[in-house]
Amino acid sequence: MMVLAVTACESSLDTSAGPETSIRPPAAPVAVAALTVGQSEESRALSLFYARLEQRLVAQGLLRQDGGAGTPFSAADLARNFERIALFSEYTQMGGRYVAQQSRAQLRRWEKPVRIELHFGASVPDAVKEADRRRIEAYVRRLRRAAGHPIDVVASNGNFHVFVASIDEQRKLGPQIMAAEPGLSRQTVRDITSLNRNTYCAVYASSSSDQPNAYVSAIALVRSEHPNLFRQSCYQEEIVQGLGLANDNPQVRPSIFNDDEEFALLTRHDELLLKILYDRRLRVGMTAEEARPIVQRIAAQLVGSDPV
Repeated sequence: MMVLAVTACESSLDTSAGPETSIRPPAAPVAVAALTVGQSEESRALSLFYARLEQRLVAQGLLRQDGGAGTPFSAADLARNFERIALFSEYTQMGGRYVAQQSRAQLRRWEKPVRIELHFGASVPDAVKEADRRRIEAYVRRLRRAAGHPIDVVASNGNFHVFVASIDEQRKLGPQIMAAEPGLSRQTVRDITSLNRNTYCAVYASSSSDQPNAYVSAIALVRSEHPNLFRQSCYQEEIVQGLGLANDNPQVRPSIFNDDEEFALLTRHDELLLKILYDRRLRVGMTAEEARPIVQRIAAQLVGSDPV
């Protein structure tokens, strides 16, 4: 098994200072997720850090939830953005490690049904688990309609595992990750369990050697310290990126596929990118040059002559 794509939502802001000092406390009270017995001081500090960051971004007009309303795009924009997101990789493997470096990629997607299994750590209150599960199930139904591909949330025997964990739990996730996906290398497991706080969430999608561009499994990590909107944003971005829209690019808009935090939730533009990716006129393994004329025709059919 090979890890074919790694994507992560990382901070593009200056968060070099500690959690207590890197963001000026807002005037209004900050809503922080319920704390659990045994939560470390580091985890508590992260909860406050992420809550302050979310409030600051919302106050700046970022983390939009409007689906990209008022931000038109043309068929040409859609086709160009598809190439940027689906036919490039955000990370490149060097010496067994994945480093943030853009590189060209062949078209990647799932050819088999996707079974998303949620794994909540003890740090997640029951009420949050229930609410998040309902939201994810509704989101997955939306993705299934857009892709025309079988994608479901399952209680067991998943092949796309989403771990929701505190930083305390993250460091101990190795055995659970290996049980869920025994084919992962020890280095990849170490990478997942040691992601730092500037990486809000991440997904690692894998393929088999006989079909190197067809995903067969994925592992995602979402931090339980995140406040509600940040957490929902992580679910939406990492799940859809784990379906094959694996890159981020600052020129792509209106989209969650960049690190500027303008949009918190999947936009109509992003939904159309997924529809293109799973169009049967495209094949796994296609290069950008092979896919481009087909993508342009599909985009024209989806958008028409006028920007939407």
